[in-house]
Amino acid sequence: MKRLVVAFAIAVFAVGPAQAGRYIDQVVRSVRLQPDLHAQEHTEAHPRDRAPVTFLQINDVYSTVPVDGLGGLARVATLKRQLELAGRHPVMVLAGDFLSPSVASSFFKGEQMVQTLNAAGLDLATLGNHEFDFGDDLLIQRMHESKFRYVISNVVDTTTGRPIGDAPAYLVETYGTLRVGYLGLVITNTSISTDKLTHTKLVDPFEAAAKYLPVLKQQGAQVVVAITHLPFTDDRQLAQRFPQIDLIIGGHEHFPITATEDRTLISKAGSDAKWVARIDVERPPRGPLGRFYELLPITSAIADDGATLTVANSYEERVSKELDAPIAASNVPLDANSQHLRAAETNLGDLVADAMRADTDADVALMNGGSIRGDRVYPAGPITGRTLLAMHPFGNTVCKIEISGRVLLQALNSGVSKLPLPAGQFPQVSGLTMVVDARAPVGSRVRDVRIGGEAIDAAKTYTLALPDYVLKGGDGYTMFRGQKVLIAPESGSLLVQALGRYVIDKKTVEQQTDGRITIR
Repeated sequence: MKRLVVAFAIAVFAVGPAQAGRYIDQVVRSVRLQPDLHAQEHTEAHPRDRAPVTFLQINDVYSTVPVDGLGGLARVATLKRQLELAGRHPVMVLAGDFLSPSVASSFFKGEQMVQTLNAAGLDLATLGNHEFDFGDDLLIQRMHESKFRYVISNVVDTTTGRPIGDAPAYLVETYGTLRVGYLGLVITNTSISTDKLTHTKLVDPFEAAAKYLPVLKQQGAQVVVAITHLPFTDDRQLAQRFPQIDLIIGGHEHFPITATEDRTLISKAGSDAKWVARIDVERPPRGPLGRFYELLPITSAIADDGATLTVANSYEERVSKELDAPIAASNVPLDANSQHLRAAETNLGDLVADAMRADTDADVALMNGGSIRGDRVYPAGPITGRTLLAMHPFGNTVCKIEISGRVLLQALNSGVSKLPLPAGQFPQVSGLTMVVDARAPVGSRVRDVRIGGEAIDAAKTYTLALPDYVLKGGDGYTMFRGQKVLIAPESGSLLVQALGRYVIDKKTVEQQTDGRITIR
């Protein structure tokens, strides 16, 4: 019961009470159907000791070092080494998303991730949507630098007709007497920018599964593992359509999910290696398949593997130096005074909102003023990466949604509801102008909103760029929940990266306030 409470807490935190029931139902069913699925404390007599293979799952890893004290690939490497010393056969698997996005990847384009994963002893990976962020040629280069193997069933290089990077479309491996077949299935939706795919074809993952699953069985696979980077709904559908899949080691969601769909176990281990899912698998001569699951927190209680830590730290030191190098310049002071950002238009607020809108090609953008930091006026002069991190240190991503003019008006009114007091929810905007009557009743203060020079239409659909914090209801923006999401948090650019690209393209920043927000 304790594990169920923890699972429910994770689900509520990640998706909110309304959706948490769906996930906890999956966990409850998994426990009822397979009493041994969640591992007990390890003892010599535990049935998982008979398992010939132990999967160590990570996914959506953007940092080589701990984040807020949790994670760190050097600790994961230690966990693998400890299992090896105990006589186990650990297979470390990464279910996509590691080359990008991160501040370090802005400089090294994923090189730091590949080299640290090499040192950590990663065994097998598939791709996620962020592996394509730097284009297919750079992806192929990183794949060739990898000491670990890839399995990619539904991404084809059109110049060769084979899977990208010459990866196998499927694998069959033997562990003791157990033969395990692998597929690698990659997301194909709009989270991948198709303009970056110059010679890459994305094949429907269900079509690829139908093609290669019979091949795995023909080659004697006793256990079938699909390593996927798909939305959870697609993983469930995959399990429903192909019940011969025993285990889905998945990614894309950034919170832990453990579920069973019919006879298939689905596992997602959060993000940034803050957890590792340990899954021991055996196929006894008689009786059902054995799968023993444990979600392991990666904390300072696990020592760092020295070789892995050396590689990770070498890149961290280089990042520190790179952050101090100028990337652009500003000819004007940029106003990050917190009192100004939370009560009026500022030129830095305009700059950040413009960068978000450009990054997503949205009609308008909204940035909560409280998430722009520094509480100072940044003087004219060089702009460095460290400057941008000081302006926005939170790691938010840029999202894009479709909303009606009515919902946008509701959001703008919510943003100015605390005036004349400064408040973090105050909206810094791009692509629109508005007049605010701070003396009018809350909820009807915003007047004369114009988008692209035309009066807002309450019934018309607009696209809006916004940080994931605001999309999730932060600073009181609850009206965005349930709106159509075009770029989700797990697919968007880091806000600081979007801002960096924007100022690099401009070379010289001349941002002035231009009357987007008039307060009367």
